[in-house]
Amino acid sequence: MPALKSLSREEQNTRRKELFRRASTGDLVLPGAVRDIRKAMGMTQKVFAEKFGLTRIQVIELENGKANPTQETLMKIARPFGFKIGFSWTPPSH
Repeated sequence: MPALKSLSREEQNTRRKELFRRASTGDLVLPGAVRDIRKAMGMTQKVFAEKFGLTRIQVIELENGKANPTQETLMKIARPFGFKIGFSWTPPSH
């Protein structure tokens, strides 16, 4: 898999702000959130896995919605962004 292009500090900040915006509106949900967080950090799956004490396979499974992550795993990923793990409710559309 090709390495990700290095992100400038400005691009990282832009991506992180977008993550925070999506989190505040309830649009940052699993499994896409893991991929989006990794990409906002400008990391390959391998580097992301190493940083968070996971295997690359675990990252792939998380990103594809095939994993059943523990709360501890999710907190490892969420903590650097100040995110908390929880449930959110969206009223049904009529």
